[in-house]
Amino acid sequence: MLGGDLVAVWEVALSDGVYRIEFAHGTTTGKRVVTVNGQEVIRKDWMFKLVGKETFMVGNSNTKATINIEAISGFAYEYTLEMGGKSLQKFIDNRAKTTKTWLLKVDGEDYRVVLEKDTMDVWCNGQKMDTMGEFVDDGTETHFMVGEHECCIKATSSGKKKSGIVHYLLLDGEKIPATTQ
Repeated sequence: MLGGDLVAVWEVALSDGVYRIEFAHGTTTGKRVVTVNGQEVIRKDWMFKLVGKETFMVGNSNTKATINIEAISGFAYEYTLEMGGKSLQKFIDNRAKTTKTWLLKVDGEDYRVVLEKDTMDVWCNGQKMDTMGEFVDDGTETHFMVGEHECCIKATSSGKKKSGIVHYLLLDGEKIPATTQ
């Protein structure tokens, strides 16, 4: 599909999943092809302008993505990805602050649970979960089910101003370690 013109690949973690973005650039024809998880989202077969940008949406939240194509010398090009109007690194750093991710295996299946700290929305394997939140003595609890298993995300004060609120996931009462994603 992308042929020998594949010049860049990025993996981007959003709340509803991890997306693989591939970009093919024919530097003689100007051809540009963008795929997200193997699905073609942009195809321009013949372009006279070899530099510029391609903008498209990623994920259920329709996060705006832009690939910038810049000439760096002669026929060498640099390709950068922006997500949500920010450089990919700034986007990743921001998501690390606003989300918490857990990877777990339940009944032999892999699950990726993401908490959006600003909205308290919970996503599991790309689906926004039905949750029930409640206030408890030491913070809040957000309850939901993964298959036949009870899950609870507890939010409690760390007691330290710098780290603020700590979130952890309980699966049938057992604490699950968070991942750095």
